Amino acid sequence: MGSTYARRRRPGPLAVITGVAGELLITFGVLVAAFLVWQLWWTDVAADSAQAQIVAEQGWDEPLAALTQPAADGPDVVTPRRDAPPVIEDPQYLTTFASMRVPKWDGEPTRTITQGSDRKNVLDTLGIGHYEETAMPGEVGNFALAAHRTTYGKPFHRAAELVEGDPIVVWTHDTWYVYRVTSSQVVMPWQVEVIAPAPNEPGVQPTARSITLTTCHPMYSARERYIVHGELDYWAPTSEGVPAELVGLV
Repeated sequence: MGSTYARRRRPGPLAVITGVAGELLITFGVLVAAFLVWQLWWTDVAADSAQAQIVAEQGWDEPLAALTQPAADGPDVVTPRRDAPPVIEDPQYLTTFASMRVPKWDGEPTRTITQGSDRKNVLDTLGIGHYEETAMPGEVGNFALAAHRTTYGKPFHRAAELVEGDPIVVWTHDTWYVYRVTSSQVVMPWQVEVIAPAPNEPGVQPTARSITLTTCHPMYSARERYIVHGELDYWAPTSEGVPAELVGLV
């Protein structure tokens, strides 16, 4: 009784190369997908958690507690003051000294503001950074801030939504500072005149109490910078209640 055996053909060199290349491309694709998940999702989760912990530990949401009272009671609304506001001293690097809410960004949490603007120690972990040597909240000059527009909690993700007149509320432990947006612009990264004491006028003595938000532009790119400028509208002690602009926010 005879039997036959099929001889298996060995793949040629081209088939081997093609197979290896295909496997490498699949592996590369998996790695890229994993990186994108980490960059676009997990960094937000980790940064939001870290920033929320700072808000809780340092009590930055305590001035907002009145916003959660029953509607029948309602929070006490502060009386706007437009005289010279109190200004805290420049803090040391990595000191969290203020917080910020933008009413138009409904649903966004309280974001803390920390001295310094480098990525590794401030923007990637603590949220909003304050450009050192720029003005402090309420001070004559330019209170200049930086934050990510995508990834790491993306505090300034919705910067492009702001238009003239929109409020930006900043507070220290003792004082509310309510700014109003005056303008926005797109610049190149080297155009640092946007954070000059008188915005866009380097060398000019400032007379206004300004705020400037800086973030990357366009979305998912660092090619340019999106800039929002504003000026102080009024201030009030945090002990007197909450700004009207925040009522209904929580």
